[in-house]
Amino acid sequence: MNWTPTRAAALPPLLWLLVGCSPALNWRSVPLPEAGITITLPCKPDQATRTVELAGVPVELSMAGCDADGATFAVSHAALADPAQAGAALRHWRAAVVANLGTGAAATAADTPYAPKGALPLPQSVRTVVQGQRADGSPVFAQGVWFARAAGPQMRLYHAVVYTGKPRPELADQFFAGMVLQ
Repeated sequence: MNWTPTRAAALPPLLWLLVGCSPALNWRSVPLPEAGITITLPCKPDQATRTVELAGVPVELSMAGCDADGATFAVSHAALADPAQAGAALRHWRAAVVANLGTGAAATAADTPYAPKGALPLPQSVRTVVQGQRADGSPVFAQGVWFARAAGPQMRLYHAVVYTGKPRPELADQFFAGMVLQ
């Protein structure tokens, strides 16, 4: 192909069209060194920390999350001083998340075992699929995972979730596959 001035002038608009067609999900690796995990998110995350109660014990809960392509992606983690409370804390955490999805959500929740490489094989380590309602009454579908691992004398607890307006299991599969314990 001969590059004439006319052809060269047509190239920049073509490149702008290609840039405008970029995918809505721009997956990137996000290390969370304080949690000993690297996650993959489809957008630049916001991060926050607050004190919450898990199974009767106050813990510092840290979260990283973002919104992209009509979905919310989040990973939360906390250190638990008493490793013997890990199962109860995971069960409590899951119940709280499902309860926030409305009164009928618990009846739709379906669990399967979930333990990524490096996590403890606790019975409370699960992947949950649940349908509920947002605060405005619109439908929401959530796919979440809860798991734990020993971190020195403490237990590190994790929760990752994808919220969407319609079922999109492929998003959750990709998101969960991108979590790597260090």
